[in-house]
Amino acid sequence: MFESRRQKLIPRARFIRRLVKSLAVAFLILSMALVIGVVGYHYLAGLPWIDALLNASMILTGMGPVDPLRGNGAKLFATAYALFSGLVFITTMTIALAPVFHRVLHKFHVDEKD
Repeated sequence: MFESRRQKLIPRARFIRRLVKSLAVAFLILSMALVIGVVGYHYLAGLPWIDALLNASMILTGMGPVDPLRGNGAKLFATAYALFSGLVFITTMTIALAPVFHRVLHKFHVDEKD
């Protein structure tokens, strides 16, 4: 996917395109995770759509739930969604920052005579 350490550093314009693609993939993953949370909170917890969106986005960003949940199904969903959200956060941050970390590390390995 990325160039090897023996290859030259890619031009800035190509790096920006790579970064934008990574950010788009990360945004797509976050959007899908948010939809899962909104639908789950709406149907399993019985929250209105706007409250389901608020709860899902608060959990997805690590802030915590807003509305108290009633019923075991809603609580089990919230537990699973919180664990899932932690993995989504790690995944999206890795995807979004991979081009930046690669470019920095690649700069350290480029020979000065290149």
